[in-house]
Amino acid sequence: MSVLTRVDTLRSGRTPFVLATVVRAERPTSAKPGDRALVLPDGTMEGFVGGECAESTVRSHGLRLLASGESTLLRITPAEPSETVTEGLVTVGNPCLSGGTLEIFLEAMVPPKLVHVHGDGPIAHALVEVGQASGHDVRAASDPFPDDLVALVIASHGHDEEPLLEKALRAGVPYVGLVASRRRGTAVLASLDLTEEQRARVHTPAGMNIGARTPAEIALSIYAELVAEHPTPPLPPPDPPDHCH
Repeated sequence: MSVLTRVDTLRSGRTPFVLATVVRAERPTSAKPGDRALVLPDGTMEGFVGGECAESTVRSHGLRLLASGESTLLRITPAEPSETVTEGLVTVGNPCLSGGTLEIFLEAMVPPKLVHVHGDGPIAHALVEVGQASGHDVRAASDPFPDDLVALVIASHGHDEEPLLEKALRAGVPYVGLVASRRRGTAVLASLDLTEEQRARVHTPAGMNIGARTPAEIALSIYAELVAEHPTPPLPPPDPPDHCH
């Protein structure tokens, strides 16, 4: 499978990755401009951007970018171990490089944040429309929750709220919101078979207090709260960088 074909597969499966593309190579190097590789969240690399020394450097910096969601140009030189960071450029000295210099563009491909919405009323429909317009991946709540679920918003006006809230909190979903009045939300939370710490994680009334009245305004206030809190699913911890000798 080619790297670009694999990119399509990873995107459809909502798997984050870094696409590394060699844009410049000074001899002697084994890599050529246009060579590509993928860095996956577990540190696996697919493709080719140079030998073991270049690969270890690309892997360690690719994992950093997966955590930040940013992209950068990576320059690897056959100098003594060092690292210099300027805007858009990281220069790394790797003395075990074969003698040439490589410039590799590392592009972080992080899928849009996944949001589940439970409900079938005007507010639930607005949550889908506003969420999609703001770049979120919004879907109906499903069982089981995906590992990369960032938020569950319940806007079902009393239907199946408690079981979903308990399940989401026990699963550690980063953001859990309940669309309800403050009084009804308090009553729902009191009925849950959960710890006080877990109950405190529920946002109810969901959303920032912006004076929202219409379904679209309520949806906007909820996504504003999501953006402000930056909830993210956990990535596997990066492996320590390899060092060539």
